[in-house]
Amino acid sequence: MFYEHYYGFALKTVFRYIYKYDKATDVVNDSFVKIFNSLEKFQLSKEKAETEKILMGWMKRILINTAIDELRRQQSMPEIVELPEYIWEEIDKSQNADQKVLYKELICEVKKLPPSYRNVFNMFVIDGYSHNEIAKTLGISEGTSKSALAKAKAQLKKFLENRYSHRSYVVQK
Repeated sequence: MFYEHYYGFALKTVFRYIYKYDKATDVVNDSFVKIFNSLEKFQLSKEKAETEKILMGWMKRILINTAIDELRRQQSMPEIVELPEYIWEEIDKSQNADQKVLYKELICEVKKLPPSYRNVFNMFVIDGYSHNEIAKTLGISEGTSKSALAKAKAQLKKFLENRYSHRSYVVQK
């Protein structure tokens, strides 16, 4: 039940780093083995909502580290493929249809970034790592991490400007 409940979350997290579906599912399964082997070390909180947040953060770190380890082993550009549609159904239910479409488009553009930019962008913007943590995890300097993030943001900004420049938006105060 635990595996089935968190599988979609795990696959979406890993798929931001590993784009070949079969390899991503292997990494997810490897991650769950690590999670199950370490589960007795996990400290439960008295509040269920707090426990859920802490558990998902703990799992996310294991998932990301396992994905990065796999990228290091492969030392190759991941194959870019589409996520199965059911994965997108796991997106936060509070998002409206436009937000879901923009999220999907943005993630697809993130997948097109060079691996060094993409990994730093995912870790910093999406997963909340600091530049210091990214540097230690990826074996790069903090300056390299900051530079890669700036370049990734510039490329994504260019995509957004090209994609949405023809639309006019009214800003309400």
